[in-house]
Amino acid sequence: LADETMVSALAMVHQRFSTNTFPTWDLAHPFRFICHNGEINTLRGNENWMYARQSVLKSDLFGDDLKKVTEQIIDPDGSDSAKFDNSLEFLHLAGRPLTHVVMMMIPEPWSNHESMSDEKKAFYEYHSTMMEPWDGPASIAFTDGTIVGAVLDRNGLRPSRYYVTKDDLVVMASEVGVLDIPVDRVLYKRRLEPGRMFLVDTKQGRIIADDELKTSMARAYP
Repeated sequence: LADETMVSALAMVHQRFSTNTFPTWDLAHPFRFICHNGEINTLRGNENWMYARQSVLKSDLFGDDLKKVTEQIIDPDGSDSAKFDNSLEFLHLAGRPLTHVVMMMIPEPWSNHESMSDEKKAFYEYHSTMMEPWDGPASIAFTDGTIVGAVLDRNGLRPSRYYVTKDDLVVMASEVGVLDIPVDRVLYKRRLEPGRMFLVDTKQGRIIADDELKTSMARAYP
C-alpha cells in the first residue's frame, strides 16, 4: 500500500481481536465484501435457515448445475463474520445491489416503528418472509470496490464514528482519533445511529444519506 504505483479512492481495514472463535489466519479480516466489529448472536439460527433454503433454490440459468453452487454456501468452519460474508456474497452475486442485501440481513426495527414510512415498512416486511435478521452487537463495513459504507445493529451496541474533511476525505472507525487530522480541516463529524446505513459512492462522488438510500430502494419494489 505504500508503493507509489498503488492508487485507490477507498480503503477498508480491520484489526481483529478474536472473541467467540479461536484466532487463526484463515479467519482474518477483511473478507470478500465486509469487515465486522462485534458478534452475531443469532448465528446458529441464521446458519440453519440458510442450509434449509438450499433445497428449494432454483435458477433458470444454472439448471441442475445449481447444486455445484449450493453445496457449501456457508463455510462451516468459518467465524460468525465469515458466515455473514458468505451469505451476503451469495445474495449479492444472485443479482441484488450490495446495499439491498445489507438491508435484508440487518433490517431496522420496523414492525412497531411509528415514524417509518409505509413504503419502508413494506420493504422490510416483504423481505422478512425470505431472510431473518442477523442480529447482535455489530458494526459492519462493506464495499464492492465502488461503494463503501457501514451499517450499525438495530440496538446501536457497537460504536461507529465518522468525520468528513473540507478536502473530501471521509473517515469512519469504531473510535475517534484513528487518523491524526487537524481540527481546522474537519468539515463535520457524527456517529452512525442504530439501524442506520452510511454510504459513500465513489462513482457519483458523494455521500448518500440513509433516508435517500432506503427510500429509493423501497420505491424500486425489488
